[in-house]
Amino acid sequence: MMSAWRYDVATTWVLWRRDLIRFLKQPSRIVGAMGQPLIFWFVIGAGLSPNFEISNLEMDYQAYFYPGVVLMVLLFAAIFSSMSVIEDRRIGFLQCVMAGPGSRLSLVLGKCFGASSVALIQALLFVALAPAAGFSFADTDWLLLGLSMGLAALGLTAFGFFMAWLLNNVQAYHAVQMVLLVPLWMISGAMFPPQPDSPVFDALMTYNPIAHAVSTVRHAMYSGMAPESTVVSSPWVGIAVLAAFALISLVAASRVCATRR
Repeated sequence: MMSAWRYDVATTWVLWRRDLIRFLKQPSRIVGAMGQPLIFWFVIGAGLSPNFEISNLEMDYQAYFYPGVVLMVLLFAAIFSSMSVIEDRRIGFLQCVMAGPGSRLSLVLGKCFGASSVALIQALLFVALAPAAGFSFADTDWLLLGLSMGLAALGLTAFGFFMAWLLNNVQAYHAVQMVLLVPLWMISGAMFPPQPDSPVFDALMTYNPIAHAVSTVRHAMYSGMAPESTVVSSPWVGIAVLAAFALISLVAASRVCATRR
């Protein structure tokens, strides 16, 4: 007989692989996830670039804005990928998985790993356009970039799983995610630097996990020369915050999956 952990690994792998295959069979999702952020980056960046300046750093607004748009791609991809939880419950697929020998945790991990992998693929495709914003692949800290994007994707998809399982309604899920996550992205420093003269805004950014994700991506893409506008001076503080966010989101997702059918 297979031991319990082998069933859990098998369940996680099957769900992970299933979401990746579904994504690869729907290339239109890539266009949808990247088209809007790309237009947003070009139009907003070109419009604000003449009036934007960071002291001690030669950078136009489009270059400053680019890491924030990378997180926008990750955010929207995570939201839409996690929505599959609602559809899978509606058709009875996840009920069948829960009836199997795998644990609820393996179900959560499989869905979250699959959704975060999909989100990462789409975000990395956008990162491939970085030279157009003036970035050099040779100067990028790929380890830091991979860690920050991976942890952010896992945290966002686990949070999406939690909300999708809790609400179990596509319309309610969309509404709540847009009300919660989009404002968090807007006050993350993605579009504008922190405002030291505004303690409320500064506090919101300090406790915003998306702000830490934007900061660590900036540190990675500027290869240690992050602009003075980042939330944290050390990227590894941001990594620690993102790891905590991912862990808390996974625990919440596992809890709601275990207590609500």
